[in-house]
Amino acid sequence: MMIKLYEILKKYWGYDNFLPLQKEAIECVLNNRDSVVVLPTGGGKSLCFQSPAMCMEGMAVVVSPLISLMKDQVDTLNNCGVPAAFINSSLSVEEKRVVANAVFQGRIKLLYVAPERLILDSFMTFLKQVQISFFAIDEAHCISMWGHDFRPEYRKLSILKSAFPGTSIHAFTATATKQVQDDIVQGLKLDDPEVIIGSFDRSNLSYSVVPRDDRLKQVCSIIDEHKNESGIIYCIRRADVDELCEELLEKGYKALPYHAGLSDTERKSNQDAFIRDEADIIVATIAFGMGIDKSNIRYIIHAGMPKSLENYQQETGRAGRDGLKADCHLFFSGSDFAIWKFILSNSDADVTNAGLKKLSDMYNFCINSMCRHKAIVTYFGQEFDKESCEACDICLNEVEQLEDSLIVSQKILSCVARLKGRFGAVHVVRVLAGSKEKRILKFGHDKQSTWGLLSHESRKSIRSWIEQLIAQRYLQRTGEYNAISLTEKGWLVFKGEETPNLLKTVEKADKQSRKDAKAWDGVDINLFDILKSLRREKADEQGVPAFVVFSDASLRDMARKRPTTLKGFLKITGVGQKKCATYGKDFVKAISDYCDNNDIETNIQLKRKRRKVNTAKLKAFELFEQDISIPEVAESVDRALSTVSNYLEEYIKNEGIDDPSPWVDAETDEKILEAAEEVGMERLKPIFEFLNGKIDYSLIRISLACFRNRSNV
Repeated sequence: MMIKLYEILKKYWGYDNFLPLQKEAIECVLNNRDSVVVLPTGGGKSLCFQSPAMCMEGMAVVVSPLISLMKDQVDTLNNCGVPAAFINSSLSVEEKRVVANAVFQGRIKLLYVAPERLILDSFMTFLKQVQISFFAIDEAHCISMWGHDFRPEYRKLSILKSAFPGTSIHAFTATATKQVQDDIVQGLKLDDPEVIIGSFDRSNLSYSVVPRDDRLKQVCSIIDEHKNESGIIYCIRRADVDELCEELLEKGYKALPYHAGLSDTERKSNQDAFIRDEADIIVATIAFGMGIDKSNIRYIIHAGMPKSLENYQQETGRAGRDGLKADCHLFFSGSDFAIWKFILSNSDADVTNAGLKKLSDMYNFCINSMCRHKAIVTYFGQEFDKESCEACDICLNEVEQLEDSLIVSQKILSCVARLKGRFGAVHVVRVLAGSKEKRILKFGHDKQSTWGLLSHESRKSIRSWIEQLIAQRYLQRTGEYNAISLTEKGWLVFKGEETPNLLKTVEKADKQSRKDAKAWDGVDINLFDILKSLRREKADEQGVPAFVVFSDASLRDMARKRPTTLKGFLKITGVGQKKCATYGKDFVKAISDYCDNNDIETNIQLKRKRRKVNTAKLKAFELFEQDISIPEVAESVDRALSTVSNYLEEYIKNEGIDDPSPWVDAETDEKILEAAEEVGMERLKPIFEFLNGKIDYSLIRISLACFRNRSNV
């Protein structure tokens, strides 16, 4: 049977092999054993039931929650030559009759239906007249109130086991905690099912979570980084969708709205335009995207906080389905929590309680400092064994620890205490910022001792710290209007018995990005990588995030200045006395060892103060003008080869030289550029390793510098 399956896979889908865990899931179907399959978006869930349906006698019935999803799936299958159909309310009576006849004649291998239709007595009678190979329940998390899209109709699918004894049932979803998995098994009355769980980590996605202050400005900044690329922007409410979409259109962006308030025709038209790349951007509520098979979505923006991590995982999972890098940005506010809380309050008690628990988990994800990839994977009950994901704002040090967390916390808590728990976060921020707005003056809060205590900080930062203090349970929201008050734990901060861990967001211009050539100017990338590993070791020893030891800005400065004494180490950005005493010896040793082993110049800052260095560089530049080789120049100016290579790279940049031939032969240059094309040119080490270490770093630098001048990169 498996041989036949591979033949079908190649014939209808054009694949030679299956993705991880697809084969195991398919074997359950072929062996008529019930199963629960949890694979991430883009992990190939659909193929797990579509391909075996083509191998087996009879027709598979697929339960799908959305009409648009059914049509997309069936259209795709039909285009592959797979005989599939759907029956739903979008069909006329005559169209339904045509499909029914095709089913009776055995010409349909996969029939898609909604759960509401499947459980109708008349439809059950219809299905019992044909041979059913198996049932596939897509988006199976909908059966659980702990799932992110609970639908009561899914609960009624439990009738399938008794109505079709001996027919296997297979549940598929992209997001399901252990609790949801158990609910699926019980709700469908599965018989000793095989549970197949893929990794919840989407390593090609980069996550960033930032407090929302200027929604339009923040959203546009991301879109501008992805010009002419596809992206989805999620909003909580329909009104937000319409407003934001209109603002984007006014600015000239190709954006379309999508929400339940639009007509079916308009929703379908907008979705199709996005899929066909006629529109770059869809602004939508969470109704959009379930089952969307668009592989080149390069970014997801949440302009408001999702109601659960399950929602967040599924919605961000719609980006980068081609396995290439994609960015996920979340702009949140405390008001998002209140909006969702109000929406959830209209549900029954059980659903409300479950929803509020998930909402709290989502909010904590936003304001905590754990690696985003690790937080998601851990939430779904899996371990994250990487030291750093290198693909989120936490691990990339786009946030830093606030050095005077205790003092700032005491100022905020003091202000809240003096306001006697009667005002919300916005008012607290205004008092601390020294506002003279009418409401502040009305209550005489400009006379409070805490008025203006944080006037030197941005309101955005103050608000973020308040939210962090709430998350760490030093502050709490109370009452109908979410007034801020102290907790018992908060009073401990006044006594100095506890110190909150406050984080500050690094402004975009200061973020550590290897794409920012200026920010990395003069930095020895290989030394930086060594220092980064050392930082991780120190962080692991103390059980703290890496940025608590040193920020990337500090490591970059170390790899640029390369100090070999503690006195020099103290001059590094972000290094104070305590950090110097705690870490200085080990970091200075690592720097010294690397520079000695590679004949690299050290203590750059000190040497640049001496006239001799400037003279040597100027003389080297003069010799480079005469196309003198690097070894000859090094001997002439009495400098190490590596130092002269750095001089040459600077000379090439300054003079716009685009021909490396005086220093790098044509064959070597070609090999270097071929390697750079394969692994990228942001870092030298991957190129060096790709070339098996046979071409020196100095030659790689020269070749790339000339190439950049030729290409204006």
